[in-house]
Amino acid sequence: MFPKLKAIGTLIESKTDIARIWADPAFSEFSTMNVLPLIYDEKKQRCNILVFNSEAAKAGVARVAYEEIGRGRMHPVFRFYDAEGDYIFEVRYGSGTANALQRGLWTHTKNGLKYFDSATAGWIDYSHNRVLVKFFSHALLATSKGHEAALVKLKEDIEEQKQRSNLR
Repeated sequence: MFPKLKAIGTLIESKTDIARIWADPAFSEFSTMNVLPLIYDEKKQRCNILVFNSEAAKAGVARVAYEEIGRGRMHPVFRFYDAEGDYIFEVRYGSGTANALQRGLWTHTKNGLKYFDSATAGWIDYSHNRVLVKFFSHALLATSKGHEAALVKLKEDIEEQKQRSNLR
């Protein structure tokens, strides 16, 4: 992604150039990416599960800027901004010596919050159910195969609950 952006320029603002970005094979899977951050507030024992709205993000891009200087950053980035100048996401460079946090497509959830939808309709309390948090943290790391297997088990549990409530 980074070399493709660099070939277009260091400040990309025209609709034609932004359309070129989305048409490039390097960005072809942007809309199919799953970004599902689980944000914790340990002091209040609550969490919020968010889903990145890639279509809104893609439609919102008005400017892409190459930036070299940053707090503790060793590698340059291309930051994507909307028409109001709000951050959406970034593409990080990072050479072969860079770690996974220093390369590829990233979004800072806090900074790009308007491009996320809450799957939990806001903060949920987990003080009474730590297993739920553990489940979510594992789900974020699991493959689609693992998600499908877990979904089968969850559906079975829901059906058992329905049957028990019908017997009462």
